[in-house]
Amino acid sequence: MKTAALNVYACPSCKGGLRLTPSRWEGREVMEGMLACMACEATYPVTRGVPRFVGSGAYASTFGRQWNWFRTVQIDSYNRNDRSRRMLEDTTGWAEADFNGRMVLDAGVGAGRYADCASAQNARLYGVDLTNAVDAAFLNIGRREHVHLAQADIFALPFRPGTFDLAYSIGVLHHTPDPSTAFSRVASAVKPNGQMAVYLYSRYGIGSRLTDLIRKVTTRLPTRLMLVLSAAAVPAYYVYRVPILGKVLRLVLPISEIPDWRWRWLDTFDWFTPKYQFKFLYPEVFRLFRDNDFRDVEIFDGPIRMRGVKNAEVKLNESDAFDRVVAS
Repeated sequence: MKTAALNVYACPSCKGGLRLTPSRWEGREVMEGMLACMACEATYPVTRGVPRFVGSGAYASTFGRQWNWFRTVQIDSYNRNDRSRRMLEDTTGWAEADFNGRMVLDAGVGAGRYADCASAQNARLYGVDLTNAVDAAFLNIGRREHVHLAQADIFALPFRPGTFDLAYSIGVLHHTPDPSTAFSRVASAVKPNGQMAVYLYSRYGIGSRLTDLIRKVTTRLPTRLMLVLSAAAVPAYYVYRVPILGKVLRLVLPISEIPDWRWRWLDTFDWFTPKYQFKFLYPEVFRLFRDNDFRDVEIFDGPIRMRGVKNAEVKLNESDAFDRVVAS
């Protein structure tokens, strides 16, 4: 943890300021220490370079294991490609000029796949994850100058409202127990006239329903067994490329068909193990933006990717609006 983050982090319970008592440093990183809220006196440990605002990964524990097992598979800077950068741009529409010097929130940072790209474009990047995936992210990118990582609950973010110029959540909100509330929590961290972008699974096509049936079994299996079973996607890839047979298999038992065998294994594991996996229609996602005071909502190619701009005006509640009408 870098001490500069103290200007941004806040107690997730009361939004009070935090005081840091470090006990071990490595260069400019506080590797071990304690954060204390100056308002409510809650305390939060800093371990292995990361402030911990939650005690465990709870419902998302499979992701913690996943990103530590596959720590570098999707990190562009390790693999010398731009797959993750292109996914980030396809989801957000933001280029380097948009990231440069801006305060950016990665809500569900995982192993740092997209944070790697945003920080390489000079973003002042804050990434949060519910699980110990942040340990993988710290090893990948945590020591970069403007990267700050925390283990925190998306439903109780350790920031004051209106902190970020840009916020994105790619492939995360649909894995929470209440995606609409999770959306609103991320939205609240965005400044007026700031932007937010999301990628969510779609509910279109019969294939989405069939995978839901398969997941009724796979989500009950031990995680390590699923790691072994999902490895079958590595050789099965070649069978799925057979005409007609492959088309049937994709419908009945979909697997990732990314050419990189490690990525294919990871993605297949990712599809079938999370406890929660909600799916959406375009109008439902549009309403999430509208209901959280975003305007100029844009839709990007590939379901479901959207971006919106936070309204600058303060939204009145019904009683305020009534009082103003009466006063006039």
